[in-house]
Amino acid sequence: MTPNAFVTQLRSQPPEPLYLFLGAEAYRRSVCRRKLTARVLSEQERESGLTHLDLGEISLLDVIDDARSMSLFAPQRLIWVSSAESALPRGRSKSSENPGVKALAAYVEDPTPSVVLVFEAGRFEMEGEGKKKLERVRKFYSPIPDRGVVEFPPYDPSQALRLAGQLAERAGVRIGSGELALLVESVGADASRIAVEIEKLRLFAGEAAAISAEDIAKLVPSARATTIFELVGALGRGDRRVALELLDTLVREGEYLPLALSFLETQFRQALVAKEMGLRNPKQIQDYFQRSGARVWFRKAQEIHQTAGAFSGAQLKAAVTKIHEADKGLRDARPDDRTIMEKFVLGLREGGA
Repeated sequence: MTPNAFVTQLRSQPPEPLYLFLGAEAYRRSVCRRKLTARVLSEQERESGLTHLDLGEISLLDVIDDARSMSLFAPQRLIWVSSAESALPRGRSKSSENPGVKALAAYVEDPTPSVVLVFEAGRFEMEGEGKKKLERVRKFYSPIPDRGVVEFPPYDPSQALRLAGQLAERAGVRIGSGELALLVESVGADASRIAVEIEKLRLFAGEAAAISAEDIAKLVPSARATTIFELVGALGRGDRRVALELLDTLVREGEYLPLALSFLETQFRQALVAKEMGLRNPKQIQDYFQRSGARVWFRKAQEIHQTAGAFSGAQLKAAVTKIHEADKGLRDARPDDRTIMEKFVLGLREGGA
């Protein structure tokens, strides 16, 4: 079940006795948690009726025992169980033989009428390696019917951009489409961070001022990645003067230079892949990387396309090698990170790069 389907179901039907929340996407999970809490318990009932448990601290058997317990002071109960992944057996033990799973299966057959029990598995993403781990979690909690399983995949870039626009409008933040895209890009399309950063921008700008790209660069962590891309572009054009000026900007703004170098490496590697795979436009680049499990929003795909066009394949390969050399230098005992980065910038197009 999707988060939207879950919220819609709550409006028209009584809650299920058991739920399993799967996935690391925190924003929609938080929305669903609030909606379910409001549906099950009134404000007055929450102090005595809402229980938080952690399977990293107690056993699944203890959770089921708690759900079986009747309370004189709470006619309705909502039991929220975090770290659901912690209950999984280690090694090759079969889930079906686990005492906790057997107790859970028995509880599903005869749940306590006044209790809603929610298991939250929010450690793993629903893509890449996390997807396989969540499949194990789902198998372990298989006694919970499908109608009680809610999945929380990450926002894709277009969904994140729409959410950012909605939150900005709701907060009364005046922000253009380009600046909004920069914000979404800077936080990696993470919905929870989008909500936090928009609230910070609202407090910073007040009601009258419009948000500029400079405001985002000042307030939003990772927004200086745009300066790093400008550095890539300057290197691609062979404009060493501008590249050194941008390097100076990063130093003055206190950028951690090994981190800046890691952004450069990602940019060059993705551009090399795009060139080797014959990807001809940003849409092809975005589709290719998303099929591979990497979230690439369209603006990022445009940047990769520009970088691939600015360098030959040989230059991109040589650049990756030089990045490794610079990274090694930055991690050694040295007098000045900036000197190493300047040497990297000046030597990038020498010898085929």
